[in-house]
Amino acid sequence: MPLAVALAAALVGCGGGQAGAQGGPGGMPPPQVGVIKVEPQAVTLQVELPGRVEALRTAQVRARVNGVVQKRLFTEGSLVKEGQPLFQIDAAPYQAALDSANAQLAKAQANVSQAAAQAERNKPLVEAKAISQQEYLASVAAAKAAEADVAAAKAAVQTARLNLEYASVRAPISGRIGRALVTEGALVSAVEATQLALIQQTDKVYVNFTQSANEVQGLRRALASGQLRAAGKDGAAAQVRAVTDDGHESAKAGKLLFTDLSVDPGSGQVLLRAEMPNDDGQLLPGQYVRVRLAQGEMPAGMLVPQQGVKRGTQGDTVLVVGAGNKPEPRMVKLGGAQGSHWVVLDGLKPGEQVIVDGFQKMFVPGAPVSPVPWSASAASAPAAPAPASAPASSASAAAH
Repeated sequence: MPLAVALAAALVGCGGGQAGAQGGPGGMPPPQVGVIKVEPQAVTLQVELPGRVEALRTAQVRARVNGVVQKRLFTEGSLVKEGQPLFQIDAAPYQAALDSANAQLAKAQANVSQAAAQAERNKPLVEAKAISQQEYLASVAAAKAAEADVAAAKAAVQTARLNLEYASVRAPISGRIGRALVTEGALVSAVEATQLALIQQTDKVYVNFTQSANEVQGLRRALASGQLRAAGKDGAAAQVRAVTDDGHESAKAGKLLFTDLSVDPGSGQVLLRAEMPNDDGQLLPGQYVRVRLAQGEMPAGMLVPQQGVKRGTQGDTVLVVGAGNKPEPRMVKLGGAQGSHWVVLDGLKPGEQVIVDGFQKMFVPGAPVSPVPWSASAASAPAAPAPASAPASSASAAAH
């Protein structure tokens, strides 16, 4: 019995020594948590909005004369240059019409020479009263009518020449041409303006997107009051980037062209348009994209990693290391997202420490913590393997 009491006292002494060495409530040290110190910095406010791609220029290639398509002179899907022949319509009727118009012109020119000579001969005769005044005026009128016939014949020649040229359908603009909408042997009509193909310029594209009218007005008020600076410095347009469905972001930034002056009464949205470089042809007309637009810059904004913000219906909160290293919840007002960070507009003071990692270690609410600096690179690095714990029997033997 005395031996058992002595062993119990020894074990209690060992346990007391360990608890004293560990310290803190329950004999455990304060848990380590990763914190960042928030400091004011220039922060670009970005929004991400849905948009559609539109070709910079679009031209519908249509028939301007009637006839049968004889040849297709381009490769579908290729790049074509302005003025390049695309289709050949049967030109024989228009060549014949041009030859006929030229013949009519020659005839009219012959008539005008004869009529002019007759009027010239009648002039001294009417002065000598050898012919009547009426006869002389008739010869002068005939000469002028012959000149009018020449002008009409020239116009007919020009029309016939244009029709002959229209039989060779050419590209109205440079760009990429799609599939042919007619085949050889098809009868096309100038009256119906039969569409033959579509050409689109896509080395640069427009991206049309919408934003809430309330957000646009709030942004303008913030710019006017000085809370924000314009994103485009020195008069430059705000930068825009397009993100496709697979998450690919455009390599080159575009520029915001304009914001529409009217609001869509049905949706309450305002239309915006950006111009994007598209040398690699990744953006296709009609494609759905997400538009990342830098709308303004906060001269003194604060960034907090998104993992450190708790979002709820009652508001957004963060945990701040307060007096005695005790976590304190703090309501914050968030702006837009900046990569993996939230822009904090209100609720934090410069120099405060915000907890962004180690929440699972805080078992007791309000208990002190041990703050250590946190970095995204360190957090993403794989953790070192923990040493294997000794079996319980070995630990007991060591304690004894």
